[in-house]
Amino acid sequence: MRRVHRYLNVIVLSAALIVPVALHSREPDPQDPHRDQPAMRYEDAAHKDFHEWNADEDRAYRRYLQEHHKKYHDFRKAGKKEQEDYWNWRHSHSDNDRH
Repeated sequence: MRRVHRYLNVIVLSAALIVPVALHSREPDPQDPHRDQPAMRYEDAAHKDFHEWNADEDRAYRRYLQEHHKKYHDFRKAGKKEQEDYWNWRHSHSDNDRH
């Protein structure tokens, strides 16, 4: 009986150590647009403020591209003029303006 308890303790302890590691090492969601992007902060010089790039900002940027009939491309790769145009558009379109 003592041997059974010892094996049971080893199994429970092993599971307690392995499960968190297995959950943490899951593959990232390929649909997540931020999976490869570290948190970015952008300066909007014209409006004298900063914007943190997060899920809401990404959603707004995709809406901006759609309204301007442009294909999606990473904001970091957009030219300075396009980034300025986006920030101007963004200041006139809050998150509450969603269709």
